[in-house]
Amino acid sequence: MALLEIKKYPEKILKEKAAYVESIDSDIQRLIDDMVETMYAARGVGLAANQVGVLKRLCVIDTSIREEERPLIVLINPVIIEKEGIEEAKEGCLSVPGYILTLKRSAKVYVKGLNREGKPIEIETRGLLSRVLQHEIDHLDGLLIIDRINPIKREFFKKRYKKSLKTATSSK
Repeated sequence: MALLEIKKYPEKILKEKAAYVESIDSDIQRLIDDMVETMYAARGVGLAANQVGVLKRLCVIDTSIREEERPLIVLINPVIIEKEGIEEAKEGCLSVPGYILTLKRSAKVYVKGLNREGKPIEIETRGLLSRVLQHEIDHLDGLLIIDRINPIKREFFKKRYKKSLKTATSSK
């Protein structure tokens, strides 16, 4: 297993839509293992393949560090089938480090996909897992959390973020 580089905003790959996984071969299995290791090392609860530079519809999720014990979830070609309700909560992203915002998302989701063995998996959930599923599927569709805020706040974010990048670069 290997730690992968997590792509950071404004890298272009984060805005690209991921392609469906056609076959679950040894390369995909290795990618899954590397993504899991990378997610844990970054102390995240979810990671999408395009966040590590691979345009495949694949994500890994483990919310057990923040809510009740749940097993690691590997989702290949996930699709949100149904959404219900609205809830607002704070959200961050490994690809936009240091930026936390309050976002409205569906309170409950029903998601279908495949597990790492290629078997169908269905998840109906609320709470943190619901939010993380939506967040990771957004990544696979080329959306970041900043794409979910109003245009004025987004422009303010971009200016502030670029300034922080310049400050970080000049202090090295």
